[in-house]
Amino acid sequence: MEPIKTQHELRAAIIRLEYQQAEEGKALKEQFQTAYNSVKPANIILNTLKDLGDSDFIKDGVLNTSVGFGTGYLSKMLFQGVVNSPIKKLLGSAIMFGITNFVTKHPDGIKLMGAKIFKFFGSKSATKNDENDENKQVID
Repeated sequence: MEPIKTQHELRAAIIRLEYQQAEEGKALKEQFQTAYNSVKPANIILNTLKDLGDSDFIKDGVLNTSVGFGTGYLSKMLFQGVVNSPIKKLLGSAIMFGITNFVTKHPDGIKLMGAKIFKFFGSKSATKNDENDENKQVID
């Protein structure tokens, strides 16, 4: 900084420094407010839950477990049917437990098998649609 020689330069330097101090004060207050908000317990919990929700590992785990429970419950209902025999209930619960564990432990194989099934049925319906389109063109 150049040495100040006149009273006018002194006033200009003071105004410039006051402006700089005001801007830095605003920035400091904003940083303090941000830091204060980030340490609030509610915000810490919300941020932690948000981070957990963004985690692919957690999403895959919840999805795989949900699919496992769903398929296990469905298989139990299919096996038990309408009959309320205690032996069937016990076997249905055992089957549900076994299928749930299998699906939860082998999600990639289940996804692959599901994709093949969808591809198989999807290709048949696409072939039927193509045949229908060709028949319409022949008629027109």
